[in-house]
Amino acid sequence: MRKAAGFAFVGTDPEFTGYSVEVEIADPDQLAAGRHYTPTGMYTYAIPGIIAMVEFDGGAFHRTQPITCEHVQAVLRRVSGTDVTLTALQLATTWTDRACQATAYRKGRVLLAGDAAHIHSPLGGQGLNLGLGDAMNLGWKLAATIRGDAPADLLDSYSRERHPVGAQILDWSRAQVALMRPSRSTRAFEAIIRDLIATPDGATYFAERVWGVSLCHELGGGHPLVGRSAPDFELACGMRLGELLRDGRGLLLDFGPRAPLRALADRWRGRISYVAGEARDRLGLTAVLVRPDGLVAWATDIEPDLKETARAAARWFGEPDAAYQGA
Repeated sequence: MRKAAGFAFVGTDPEFTGYSVEVEIADPDQLAAGRHYTPTGMYTYAIPGIIAMVEFDGGAFHRTQPITCEHVQAVLRRVSGTDVTLTALQLATTWTDRACQATAYRKGRVLLAGDAAHIHSPLGGQGLNLGLGDAMNLGWKLAATIRGDAPADLLDSYSRERHPVGAQILDWSRAQVALMRPSRSTRAFEAIIRDLIATPDGATYFAERVWGVSLCHELGGGHPLVGRSAPDFELACGMRLGELLRDGRGLLLDFGPRAPLRALADRWRGRISYVAGEARDRLGLTAVLVRPDGLVAWATDIEPDLKETARAAARWFGEPDAAYQGA
């Protein structure tokens, strides 16, 4: 579909063929458990017989011929530097570190998401969350467009917001490959990275990147929470923000309550829910507007400016950007 619609798909060619296999081993003591970097590649062995390995062959074997026990044994011997013997191949698949991305996610009535929009190695397991993030971002915008109450450029914002996120994950994947290359300089580089991870700031940086906590979409707005995933506030009544978003609508969370904010939310009845109440930890905020995909569209830690709130809501929920009469 991507090819038929004429989307450009650009990126980097693979450096290795990766293997994930389940095997029976005649002499399992030949392999040490755990992850091992070698002069020819890398392998991870988990007893009994679960092996992941990469051979830096430019991706030559991926999907080019059947995976046989003899071939897996030959690759494992080259990568591990042992004479290990395999007696049976139970399961096997190959993969590569090819990293490509569509230059745009929309062309007319065709929109791309998930693996259609971007591919990269499975290292780090971030591809699933990346695809889910695409779906969450696109789903409510498609619904609003179909209903006919979306702002004119709402659907175009999908590509603007998600393309940079995909590009960031592809580069993160490439950086992981750079740390796997079978060279002395790479091992030296890995040692430096390990030292950085051992520091509090370094550990925080890598944890935030892996978990996506540091991810920020460029939505505009002066508050540092805008564009980030909304914290899962727990209200005093026991409800959490995640539960309040399950109906697929946006959410105006008021730690007041404030009658003007309630009146403002009523203008978008059916598209925005209004919830008022104290939270166990509201992070110093007085109010926050959350999009249906969980991203903060507007937030404030002072008394809310109703005109500013109305503009933020109008941007995402399709109302005219008019001055709020009750301000």
